[in-house]
This record gives sequence, C-alpha cells and structure tokens, in this order.
Amino acid sequence: MTVCEIPTVRLVDTRFAKLLAMVFGSGLSMYLLTSVVPLYLAANGAGGIGAGLSTAAMMFSAVAVELLVPRMLARWGYRVVLGLGLVLLGAPALVLLATASLPIVLAVCVVRGAGLAILVVGAVALVADLTPSARRGEALGVYGVAVGVPAVIGLPLGVYLTHVVGFGALFVLAAVSSLAGLVALTGLPAKVGAGELGAGEVGAGEQQVRVLGGVRGSGLLMPSLVFAAVTVAAGISVTFLPLAVAAGKQSMVATALLLQASAAPLARWVAGRYADRVGPAKLLAPALVLAAVGAGSLVFLPSPVAILLGAIAFGIGFGAAQNLTLTLMYDRVDRGRYGQVSALWNLAYDGGWGLGALTFGAVVSGIGYPTAFALTAAVVALAVVPAVKASRWPGR
Repeated sequence: MTVCEIPTVRLVDTRFAKLLAMVFGSGLSMYLLTSVVPLYLAANGAGGIGAGLSTAAMMFSAVAVELLVPRMLARWGYRVVLGLGLVLLGAPALVLLATASLPIVLAVCVVRGAGLAILVVGAVALVADLTPSARRGEALGVYGVAVGVPAVIGLPLGVYLTHVVGFGALFVLAAVSSLAGLVALTGLPAKVGAGELGAGEVGAGEQQVRVLGGVRGSGLLMPSLVFAAVTVAAGISVTFLPLAVAAGKQSMVATALLLQASAAPLARWVAGRYADRVGPAKLLAPALVLAAVGAGSLVFLPSPVAILLGAIAFGIGFGAAQNLTLTLMYDRVDRGRYGQVSALWNLAYDGGWGLGALTFGAVVSGIGYPTAFALTAAVVALAVVPAVKASRWPGR
C-alpha cells in the first residue's frame, strides 16, 4: 500500500457513534463552565487569582488522575470507568448552586477535573481501539470534531448566557449534559482491547498501565512537550480573555471564543486527513507557527480586528496540533501502549492548560495583560524548534 492509499473501511459504526455522542455531552459540560467559573469567582470577589486557581485546580486534578486511568481501564474496562467519569464531571456542578466560596468552588473543580481526566484518556484510547490503524488520523480528526463542537457552542454560549439566564441555570445545564452521556455507554466495549483487533491481540498488557515508563527514547516525550506549550496558551486565552476585555465588550469576547472554538475542530479534522497521507510530523511546525501568531495577537488588546483574527489563527494552529501530536505518538508505539499514549497526551493537554492559567494569574497584575500575552506567545514560538526535531524521527 502506498502512502496515499487509505482503505475504504467504514469509520463511524454504531459503537463509534455512541462514543462520539458521549464525548459531545461531556465536552459541552466542560466548556459551558470553562470561562464561566472564573467569571463566577471574579463576580464574587475572588479576582484574577481566584480565576487562575479555578482553572489550575481542575487541570492539575486531571493531570494527577490521568496517571491512574490506564490502570483503571485495564482493571474495570471502558464502560465502568467512563461512567464514573461522566458522574464526576457532571454532578459536582450542582454544588455551585449553593455557594461561591472559593475553597468549595476549588473542590468542585478538583472533582470535575478527575472526571475530565477519566473521560479524555478513556475516550481517546477507545477511539484508537475501535478504528482501523490506517485511518487513525482521520478517526482522531472525527473525534476532534466531536470534542470541538461543544467548545464552539459552550465557550461563547456560557459567557453570553451569564447575562441572560444567570449562573445557576448554566450549572444545571452543565450537570445534565454530562450525566445524559450515561445512556450512550450501552453497546461500547466493556474491556480494553475489545475493539478493532479483539481482546486476544492487545499484547504487552503491562505497558498499558505504566504511563511514564519507557518514555525516554520512545519518541513520545518531544511531541508531549511540544503540545504542552500550545495548551499553555489555550488555558490562558479561555480563562483570561473575558477578564482582560472591558465588561461592555463581552460580546466581542464571545465572538472570539466562538471563532477560536470553531476553527479548532475543523483544523483538527483536516490535519488528520492530510496526516494519514504525508505523515503528521511534516505538518506540526507550521501549526505551531499559526498558534504562536494567534496567541501574540492578544498583545494588541483591545483591538477587535487583532483579537478576532488572532482567535482564528490560534484555533487553527491549536486544533491541528492536537491531532498531529496525538497521531505522531500513536504511530510510534504498538497497540499495547495506546493507553499510555492517551494518558501522556492528556497530561500534556491538562498540565499545560492548568500551568498557563495559574502562572498567568499570578503575574498579570504585576506586568499587565499585553506583556503577559506576549510571553505566552513566546512560549508557543519556542516549541517550533523541538517540533522540527520531532519531525526527524525515522518513518512517520
């Protein structure tokens, strides 16, 4: 088979469709509150530090739990573990109806972060398990759309609806969106490895649960770190853009978040299509350049043109980088290490997202938003160098 010949095998079957439905609901639950919880805390006197802590608490909790998810999947299987994730992500949002106390809100974020970790690691591993390896890039692109569409809806809608229906209605909607996904679990494989090849062909079972084992020299470390640099900027933009722009211009913020969230899943799908043909490594550095340009545009606040165009550029670069780094990592391991790849990639995602928000919140009051956004863009730009090195890995 040549590089350009992709087998015509049905990609989205019933099980994959159910997984996508579950991912859509849980993603909507997350993104509805991604920018809203920081606004909720700021409105109740917690300020920028509280906003940064809320994002960091959720993402660092996710990072800690992601180390455990491959072992959980190996022991209890997809249905039980994903069901637990849906409950942990959705139910705690209802607690926010009763209080805006910073410690309690942070505790809610920690529990929701654990649910998020379970869902993202489990879902990505299941995508790889359900779909043909020759079409993995495209499958991850379709998955990226299912993850990205909730961001398109949830990020701008959450900010907008705070002024229409209030925080309470949003908290209920976020809870229901996640818990409704429990219905989609029926029909999904119960055990790890019961997907495309069958449980008897997984092999190397112990490698599934050793998330950090054998990373050095495996080709997985560099794409992970490169992707983490981009997620630093992503966490900063969704947490602090609503706070950096004057209250009277929140409609522009909602538009920028809509454009960024719309561009990302489209870019993720297109990148997957091309990665299956030319290899993901060749496309990674250009994606990072676009992301750096988009992140740097926030230096020109409050220019609407810079913010909106930058949101599109960052969305394209971020979306493409999501697919390319993950496909690159899957291409470098055997099936027995899919759980490890999923966990590592999500560690990079959530760790970078949380670290960016926490650090930005700690320094922005001293250096100002333009300088802080410029430093954010520099972090992404520096990742271009290791991305080029990553492209030199033998083969794809």
